[in-house]
Formats: sequence, structure tokens, C-alpha cells
Amino acid sequence: MRNNKTFYHSKEAPDVKNKPGLAIKFRAAFNRARGIPVEINLSAHRRTIDQVHAFRRESALHHASDAELGALSRKLRARVASEPHPERAAVEAFALVYEACCRTIELVPHDVQMVAGLAMLERRIAELPTGEGKTLAAVFPAYLQALTGRGVHILTFNDYLARRDAAWMGPIYRLLGLSVGFVREGMSKPEKRSAYACDVSYATAKEAGFDFLRDQLAHETDDLVHRPFHVALVDEADSILVDEARIPLVISGAAGEFNTDAERLAPLIRRLVPGRDYETDEEKSNVFPTDAGLEKLEQSLGCGDLYSSHNEQLLAAVHCALHAEVLLQRDVDYIVRNGRIEIVDEFTGRIMEKRHWPDGLQAAVEAKENLFRGSEGRILGSITLQHYFRLYPQLCGMTATAQPSAAELEEFYGLDVAAIPPHRPCIRVDHPDVVFTHRKAKTRALIQEIADVHASGRPILVGTLSVRESEELATALKESGVHCDVLNARNDELEAKIIAEAGRLCAVTISTNMAGRGTDIRLGGGNEAEREEVAALGGLYVIGTNRHESLRIDRQLRGRSGRQGDPGSSRFFISLEDEIFERYGLRTRFFSRYRLDKQDEEVDDSVIRRDIVHAQKVIEGQNFDVRKTLRSYSEFIESQRKIVQQKRENILLSRDATWEKNRLPPTLQARGIARFGPQDWGEILRQVRLFHLDRCWADHLALLADVRESIHIVSLGGKEPLHEFHNRAADAFAEMEKQSDRVIIKTLRELVKKQGPVDLAAEGLKGPTSTWTYLVNEEQFGWGVELLKGKNLGFAVGAAAFWGPLFVFTLLMKRLRRRKK
Repeated sequence: MRNNKTFYHSKEAPDVKNKPGLAIKFRAAFNRARGIPVEINLSAHRRTIDQVHAFRRESALHHASDAELGALSRKLRARVASEPHPERAAVEAFALVYEACCRTIELVPHDVQMVAGLAMLERRIAELPTGEGKTLAAVFPAYLQALTGRGVHILTFNDYLARRDAAWMGPIYRLLGLSVGFVREGMSKPEKRSAYACDVSYATAKEAGFDFLRDQLAHETDDLVHRPFHVALVDEADSILVDEARIPLVISGAAGEFNTDAERLAPLIRRLVPGRDYETDEEKSNVFPTDAGLEKLEQSLGCGDLYSSHNEQLLAAVHCALHAEVLLQRDVDYIVRNGRIEIVDEFTGRIMEKRHWPDGLQAAVEAKENLFRGSEGRILGSITLQHYFRLYPQLCGMTATAQPSAAELEEFYGLDVAAIPPHRPCIRVDHPDVVFTHRKAKTRALIQEIADVHASGRPILVGTLSVRESEELATALKESGVHCDVLNARNDELEAKIIAEAGRLCAVTISTNMAGRGTDIRLGGGNEAEREEVAALGGLYVIGTNRHESLRIDRQLRGRSGRQGDPGSSRFFISLEDEIFERYGLRTRFFSRYRLDKQDEEVDDSVIRRDIVHAQKVIEGQNFDVRKTLRSYSEFIESQRKIVQQKRENILLSRDATWEKNRLPPTLQARGIARFGPQDWGEILRQVRLFHLDRCWADHLALLADVRESIHIVSLGGKEPLHEFHNRAADAFAEMEKQSDRVIIKTLRELVKKQGPVDLAAEGLKGPTSTWTYLVNEEQFGWGVELLKGKNLGFAVGAAAFWGPLFVFTLLMKRLRRRKK
């Protein structure tokens, strides 16, 4: 971000400085008529921006001392604290932040950054183009909302960004009299409590969610770290609110016994022969054993018929082992580092910290790699990120790629998108895709293109799909005499150093999607003389080696070039053998539709390129439908969690006396008070109720997980899985509440009968001494089956072929069982 006050806008961008043209007005009216939740006419903010500048001039803020600026902020805080609509003080607040920015971090905010701030004050998602300074834009609404004294959470993508942004923007807040803190994994409870008590708190969305789950297990108010939620401002909002929204955050404890099926199955599965002992579908998204493979496994295991009822758990383990061995690839889906499986995020190319697959599949992958696996214990609590965000009374965010997800953001969160224009017009040239029929031809052309451009000295960033692809391409380039740096999940600790050099003369950087979001590549690496030389060569050249499932990911990669009006260009090299075409069965369709033959030259056909983009949009729509369906399941569980949370909170804060009056036998109450005294008996009652409520809820979650994994089978009987799941979950919840009362009363009776003092910890009535958190990565196993509605079996099987490997496997087991009989 440069220190330049001049405001520019591109021809296609909404106009906020001048009156909007007819085209902007027409498009805005069209969006409203069609119900498209994207606002492009931001001229309403023009007066506010003008008022901010006028206030600065009239009040002579630039002549005020730091102490006087702080005094003005304190006066504003006193006024806003009693104001039900703090946005009414936006003009004065934004003027103070503007002046504080100039003094502390020596950056002059652009008008578009303040426009983005106004959009977020209106509880919208601000789509601000890449490189436009979203970090600074967030300070304007965060400062004003923090003046209420109820705290603002700025939720970032990773710990590094939370720490960096808090340190970078911290001087602005402190000059204006606000406190700022950041939260990272590994902090002690007092440290986290102090950070969350600040006026503005930076944290990752996941760590804030995990802290919420830990609070839900607290037995004392002193163990709580969060205060009541107020405002959340989400950075990279499309990624966090959409891509990761349905991922469950899990807290576990009280480890159970470890099942060894995975360890003994791994070497047996390794010896199976493809095509003879097992088969995969055309898209290679599902695997199943043949008759020969089943007989071989039954003989090796000595278990008899794998389909018998006593082998159900073993049969599930066989499926997981096959899935791990055949469908999950090392250095693509995961890497092995420091004796651990680390899952690679397909959207970002980064390691997904503390991420696990569902338990059986995780065990199978670790057994495949000959790694020791400890028990993950018992799930004590869980919440999806989507439901966590909805705990905040006010939610807003910012990203560079919000419009493609606008419908989803509006439906799931009630958030509109405001498309903010760039500070300077984007002059990046986005070239048409170069399409090849097969991967080898693409790789040859890609290496030649990199070598030719590298010879001119122009810096190149190459975005690849996987760790394996990035390393294979780097090896091929080095063999051709082109030196390059590699950035992937295996060397993520070098990210800052590699990115700092990626815009320099002659730099060639091969990266996974790690470089596609949140990275700022400066031309010349910050050297102004070198920057001019790189700009003269055309700026940063971005090359993508694959199209992604999401067009937003492709846009993020392109956005590394042409930032803040810099020159640049981008191009994608793709082949019809790339993963997206294989996974969705598109390769055969394209070859037959366009009568293609394998050839070394590119396929120069604009219709094919258009169809590829259309296919991406269809895939995005399918993924949206999946998330929408899964939401129907998680919403019901969330409604139950809220009931338990409220009940638990009342017990923790000792504000629920109705249970003792209505459920606790009067004789037991009297005996307890006589035995322990009113105060001690009240504490025992509180602790026992908390313990058993937590335990029964954990049992309920385990039961619902089992129900959810098998509920799709009811579609074979013409029933709707979602309806059946709701019925079973409701019945289970009612039984859980009854069971909770029963075990509480039973435990209290036993404690009253005991002689001498009672130690609840010794009686095993305290929470787990240690807990650990992780996220369940369910993309590749067992969740998509909820797409099945039981209405259209053909559609059901088609959907399950990709999304529900367990469903297809179940159907095949039934068929094979009939064949065996």
C-alpha cells in the first residue's frame, strides 16, 4: 500500500467518488430486482467520505498533539458507549483513525479503504480487490465498534496473521486509547483471558472457536476465557465463512481403548492386486473389493464371513483401509512430517493444523504409513465454524473474492456483499487458458514458457495443485537450467522469506495454493529501482498449472499480480488429464463432445475454454448444494447444543433453582443439606450436575455420529434420511435429558451415603484433567451421503459415487452377499 491520497476507480468498478453512471445504476437495480445480494452502487457513502475529510480540515486534527487526539477519542467513547447506533459516529471516528494512521504507521488511508470500513459497519462483506490494504480497512469499523466497550474480534486465517496484524495496527488503537491483543495456540488461560478482554482482539477463527468449546467444559467461572460475544470481523471471509464453514471443531478427552484393526489390515490391503482384488470407479473417487479380494481377506483374517453381524466393525475397517491405500495419496492429500500425518488443504495448499479425518480413516492412513497412533479419546463437544460465527450478534468481513459466494453468504449468514472499487485501476492482463489433451504435453509447454520468460528476467509465480506437483515441476525446471524456489506445505516455515523474493528480477517461485491467498508480492522485492525494471518487463507473471474446483481460488492466484495498479499478467496451462477433469468424469466427455485426439499441440478453441469455466461453475453449484444439505443436519444438532449450553450456563452461574424444586426428591435434598451443610451441598450439586450433563452430551454426540453415518440406508426403503435423522435425534435428546436426571440423582444418593469428607475428583466426578482439540476433515469420507433424499435412487447412486463412498460400498456389499449366497 503506497502513501497516495489520490482516488481512482476502474471503468467496471462502482463509483464512490463521483455520482454513479447510468450503467452502475442499471446494474444495481438489476441486482436488486433479481435478488442478487451484491451492492455495486456505493455512491451513498460519498457524502460520508466527504464529511470525514471536512471534519479533519475543520477540526485541524493534523495540528492536534497525540494527547489531544487521545482526549478526543475518550470523549467519543463516552458518547458512543450510550449510543444504540454507534455507526452514527462514523464521521468523527473515521477521521480520528485516519489521523492516527498517518502518525503511527505512516500510511495514508485510501478512500476505498474507508468505504470498505463503512460497508462492514453496515454488517456486510466488503469485497476489496487484492493488494488494496484490507488489514488497514478493518481498523476503521473495529475502532468504532470497540468504543462501545464490548470488544471486537478480528478473526484471521492463521496465527501468523493474527500476531502480525495486532502488532502492525496496534499503535493506531493505542494512540486512540484502546487496548489490543492477539490470541494464539498454546497461550495459558490467563493470557487468553487478558487478550479477549482487550477492546480489539486478533485471533484465528479456529482458535477462538476452540476456546469457546473449552469454556463449555469449565466447572468454575475463573476458567472461562471469553467474555460475551459482540462483533466479529472475518478476514478472508469467503474462505472462512464458506469453504471451512461446515468443518466441525472438536474437543476431546478421557481417552478410550485403541482399536488395532487398522494396524493388522494395512499390510493385507497392501498385497491386494488392483483390478483383481479391488476396483475403483471411473472418477477414482470410490473403491470396493471384488469377490476374489473378499475371499483373500477372509482367509488372511480368519474371521469367517465379513458380512456377518459380528464383523460389522471389521468390515468398516476394511473399507477405511482400502480407501486410505488406494484413494488418499501421500504428498497430495497429506504429508508425513515429524512422525505425524499432516493433511494438506486443497484450497490453500497449507498444512491444516490439528486436522483429522474421521476416526477410522485417520487410523487407516496412519497404519498405511507405519506410524504409531494414539487414541483420539472421547468427543466432549463440537461445533461447526458456521454455527460458531452465528453466536456473534454482529458479523461482517472482507475478502477479495466474495461475489461468487454472495448467494451462500446471504442464505447462511444474512450478509450482503459490497463490491468496493480498487484504489487504482487493475491493468493486469489475464490471458486465455492454454489447453492440452494430456498432461505430458502441458508439462513440456509449461517448462518452455517458464524458461522463455525467465530469460528476460521477468519474475514468475507458478501455482500448482499439490506438494508432489510443485516438487516434480521444480525438478524438471532445474534439469532444464532454470533455478527456482519451492514453497509448499513441506517447507512452510520459509514462506515469508520466499514471498519477499518472489517479485525480484529473474525470480521463479513454484508454489502450491499457499501463495494464492493473503500474500503480498512486491515488485522488485521492495527495492524501488528494481521495481521499475520489473514493471518495465511487464510485472509479475502468474501461471496456474490446474483449474481448481472453485473459480474463487483461481481468482486469488491471479490476484497475486497486478496489485495496486502494478503491471502484470496471468495464464493457466491445463490438460484434460488434470485432477478436476478426472474427478468429475469430464475428460471423456470433452474428448467425445469435441472429437479430440491425443496431440502435443495446444487445443486452441474458445468454446472448450468456455465450457471449462462453465464446468467449474456447475461444480461450485454442486458443492453449494452439498453444504446446504449438510446444514440441514447440523442445524438440528446445533439447536440441541444451544439448549444444553443454556442449561449448563445456568448451572455454572448458579442461577437455576427450578431443577432442585422439580426434579430432585425433597428427601434427598434434605439429607444432603443435613449431611454437608447448605453451602457445600449446593457446590456438590452444581459440580455433579455439570459433570453428568457433559458426560451425557458426549454420549449423545457419539450416538448421533453413528446415526448420521448409517442414516442413508433408510433411502433404500423409500424413507427420507433427513426426516429420519431428525426423528432419531429428537428421541435420543429426550432420552439424554432423562438419563442425565437419573444419573445425577443416583450419584447424589451415593455421595450422601458415604462416610467422611467427599472428594469429587477422587470419585471421578470432575472434568477431564486434559483435553485436546482438532478439526474433522470430512471432505473425503462419509459425509456426502446426506445428499441422498430417498426420492430418486438413480440420483442417489450418482451423488454417492463421488460424495458417499460408504453408501456405494454398502450397496455393493448387499449385491456381493447375494452373489455369495
